[in-house]
Amino acid sequence: MSGARVLIVDDEPEIIRALRSILAGHGYEPIVATTAAEGLELLDRRRPDVVLLDLILPDGSGLDVTRAIREERKLDVPIIVLSAHGEERTKIEALDLGADDYLTKPFGVGELLARMRASLRRAGGGRPSGQAAIEHGDLRMDLERREVTVAGRSVHLTPKEYAMLQYLLTHVGKLVTHTALLREVWGPEYADARPYLHVFVGQLRRKLEPDPSKPRYILTEPGVGYRLADA
Repeated sequence: MSGARVLIVDDEPEIIRALRSILAGHGYEPIVATTAAEGLELLDRRRPDVVLLDLILPDGSGLDVTRAIREERKLDVPIIVLSAHGEERTKIEALDLGADDYLTKPFGVGELLARMRASLRRAGGGRPSGQAAIEHGDLRMDLERREVTVAGRSVHLTPKEYAMLQYLLTHVGKLVTHTALLREVWGPEYADARPYLHVFVGQLRRKLEPDPSKPRYILTEPGVGYRLADA
């Protein structure tokens, strides 16, 4: 992960200076944008490996930037939101739009770097040796191309959604606990962060299920975890 290109979209000089110093000191290549428009321009031109995104920008909202990345450009680059807003509904809105993680300012250097490593690791994927695809009923995951289809229909997933689905597909019919899924997709430091799962499972169901209110693929085991139903 050393040498990964990191796009910082923030207009606070102190935060920019700190992030530049931290990232460069740990082998990353920081790129800085101070507006939403500049951030999207640099995203298109420099193709960063991860984005650190503030929610309040001079010319718009980080939520709009997230929407532009996920819905307009359909890019899977990991997005970590950095904001002074700690309200749960704001976090959920950012995650719903496709952000992969959320840190509330002020944050610790160690926590930021750990979350970046986890996001980069998950975005890098990796497939089981010798296996090119996983098929389960109408679901098909092409591990070479990192593409998912449902009954032949292409489905766009964020890196975290893809990692969750891949983990569930490799444990079809088995109960996957909240802790196991959080550790696998987000890392050990997220073992108790259950609100993350509720948001991302909801997103997956909306994209994969014919009727998200009556899921037939991703089943909930109340208080324990989730199970990908047998085909």
